[in-house]
Amino acid sequence: MASMDERAPVRHTEDAARQQRLRLVIDLAPLLVFFAAYMTAGIFWATGVLMLAAVISMAASKFLLNHVSPALLVSTALVLAFGALTLWLSDPRFIKMKPTLIYLLFAAALVAGLFWRKPVLQLLMGEALRLTERGWTVLSFRWAVFFAGLALLNEVVWRNFSETTWATLKVFGFLPLTLLFVILHIGFIQRHQQPEARDER
Repeated sequence: MASMDERAPVRHTEDAARQQRLRLVIDLAPLLVFFAAYMTAGIFWATGVLMLAAVISMAASKFLLNHVSPALLVSTALVLAFGALTLWLSDPRFIKMKPTLIYLLFAAALVAGLFWRKPVLQLLMGEALRLTERGWTVLSFRWAVFFAGLALLNEVVWRNFSETTWATLKVFGFLPLTLLFVILHIGFIQRHQQPEARDER
């Protein structure tokens, strides 16, 4: 029979996997609710539903994970601000610009961290990943470029294509692109792990 010490790493891994699944649901649920409301009742109802779902998502993160990430906090604040402007002025351009602003804020934060030699990714993910200094620097720069690219893509689509195309991109485009970006960097992360992190695997 396995001892308590032998079972502890297994429980830790299971808990980490459970938390990752919860985070994915918490992040994805407001987008799916938004898209369903948009297809059913249009952009203004969808905006109101998204605002409510964002608040519920943040509360769920605090209650279930005992933590609200800075990204979720910023995203919720922007959803509420731009959503309120959309509904108050009856102008959907504000909610369409929200992704542009949040991606630019993420990119700017990453660049600022590199400038001050305090990579933001390391501050946020230092417990999950242990990379070399060069690894954090290169990964932070690539994420900054990626977020800037998403901001540009959002601007191009909402200004030049139909509202339905933009809504579809918002829900079913940005997340798969982000997951693909993460997958493409698995090899890079493995190559730039600190030696002690490799030894523990």
